[in-house]
Amino acid sequence: MIHKLIARYCQLLTLITVVCLFLMVIMVFGNVVMRYAFNSGITVSEELSRWLFLWLIFLGASVAVHEQAHMGSDMVMEKLPPKLQRIGAVIGQLLMLWATVLILKGSWAQTAINWEVQAPVTEYSMAWVYSTGVVFSVGTGIMLLSDLWFTLRGEMTPTQIRKAHQAAEQAERERLSTEAAQADIRNAAATK
Repeated sequence: MIHKLIARYCQLLTLITVVCLFLMVIMVFGNVVMRYAFNSGITVSEELSRWLFLWLIFLGASVAVHEQAHMGSDMVMEKLPPKLQRIGAVIGQLLMLWATVLILKGSWAQTAINWEVQAPVTEYSMAWVYSTGVVFSVGTGIMLLSDLWFTLRGEMTPTQIRKAHQAAEQAERERLSTEAAQADIRNAAATK
């Protein structure tokens, strides 16, 4: 149930990141064209593009946490027995939760401090900039808690199950490709 909600939330985040990227490209490209072709520019495009970039990064990072797509090194973990792998996974998830809490505390403090501060060009509240960390931390924290729950129960998360199925399908495709190539080689050798 919670993983379905998280999956829907991540689909929404992905859509928002696509919109942010689209708007950034339009504003930056439009500003470049305006500067070179008409010797003018869109005043707010630089500031809004930076803000959209921040939102894109933080929301994309949250989706990457859900997809377990962040770079990691599991060479040591793979060599450990299953019980120690689970302990290592729990320790890793707790450390990620701790870092997420630190980001939440810092972002919340900066959002509160900058609530009345206005951006130089748009004059919007600078809290919009720092609230990216709050949104990231809340969503990511829920995802990490969900993954920790699965790990403590000794189960694979739905993301891990999906990745395992994809890896098995890829291995099967590679096996079939290798067998087809070997059959082609045998057929070519037989016809000579």
